[in-house]
Amino acid sequence: MVHFVESSARAAELIKQNLASLGIKAGFQILKQESIRALRALESSAVVADFIFLDPPYEMEGAYRQSLQTLSKSRLLKPESIVIVEHQKQFDSGEAFEALRRYRKLQQGDAALSFYRLEQKSADAPIG
Repeated sequence: MVHFVESSARAAELIKQNLASLGIKAGFQILKQESIRALRALESSAVVADFIFLDPPYEMEGAYRQSLQTLSKSRLLKPESIVIVEHQKQFDSGEAFEALRRYRKLQQGDAALSFYRLEQKSADAPIG
């Protein structure tokens, strides 16, 4: 199941048209709402994601951090989940948001992809 989140009604309609042009009729949901509200709605529906791809408009740098901070506390993520963030190369989306840590960054041209996952707690960590 793929959940598309798009706050722009026009862009959401374009996603719908693109899916139809590919003959895709099921296995997706288009949420026409702001990202944080959509993340909370998905979480309350007991959705757990394998992958989350974030691509806010590049000029909305605060949206990156807000989304990553929300995800760091969310039940949407399981230990194996991967969060992929597309952003401008010169913008640093941040290394860590609580247990959500960047483990890879790829750059090409003016764009970059940052990959995050939940930090795994070691069973060998000292107690106390």
